[in-house]
Amino acid sequence: MSRAVIYETFGGPEVLELREVPEPHAGPGEVRVRVTAAGLNPMDWGIAAQPEAAAQFGITVPSGFGFDFAGVVDEVGSEATGFAVGDRVYGGALGRAVADFVVADTNAGTAEALLWHTPDGISDEVAATIPVAGMTAAAALAAIDLRSGDTVLIGGAAGGVGVFAVQLAKLAGARVLGTASQATFEFLHGFGAEPVTYGPGLADRVRALAPDGVSAATDLFGTETAETALALGVPPERISTVAAGPNPPGGVRATGGFDAEPDAMARITGAILAGKITVPIAATFPIEKIRDAVTQQAGRHVHGKIVITL
Repeated sequence: MSRAVIYETFGGPEVLELREVPEPHAGPGEVRVRVTAAGLNPMDWGIAAQPEAAAQFGITVPSGFGFDFAGVVDEVGSEATGFAVGDRVYGGALGRAVADFVVADTNAGTAEALLWHTPDGISDEVAATIPVAGMTAAAALAAIDLRSGDTVLIGGAAGGVGVFAVQLAKLAGARVLGTASQATFEFLHGFGAEPVTYGPGLADRVRALAPDGVSAATDLFGTETAETALALGVPPERISTVAAGPNPPGGVRATGGFDAEPDAMARITGAILAGKITVPIAATFPIEKIRDAVTQQAGRHVHGKIVITL
């Protein structure tokens, strides 16, 4: 037997239970990963709380929990390629990550699971924060063709995706304005962003901060930033959203992690190793404290990522 976080009904953190489950094994074309760390994302508890969100991902109850994980390959199925027992890996497994074991397809790029080798010099805790946030940030910026010299407005800049987006935008040579609460301003300054308070009057505050205008924008939380960018005259094709559904306002571009370019993970891990991207880990929790971990993240006041350790 092994352990996994399971929920049988939709709801808040209270529905999450650490259960003993049959130990999974790698089938043809698969590897089994002994998970050492799992990174939490808002989508994880959003899916667990909302049947309509779960349905969009084809998830029904009972279900496992989480997406991002890191660990060590401990079993290789027949016809599996590219991985061997003992390899350190990280990746994504929808609704299955917070568990002792994850079985992953070795064909990275399938919707079932994504798997990459963890570079030496990157810890499992850091690796477990990268897939959702890194791919989503990369996709959001690629959708607006961000380039050197741009002034980009990033909505939700202090969140888990936001800290990747801010740093990737800076690496691209852009000036970064980031919407956030006043309490996160110092945190964002540390990443080279110029913070601006979200809420009513955002357009006026952006104009004051960037009188020469904004050339691109990405909204990582709702639609306020996208709508503000449109009001500021940013062309819709240079505005992206990741959390506004398939039909965002004003014809702006809806995108998500699975739209990330194939080399996105290599670029991000390379930048981490080079010291050009920092991954802030706000807290770690043992798997037995999964409810506490989700409660803290769902409070929306976390500066950085939360990681479950196994």
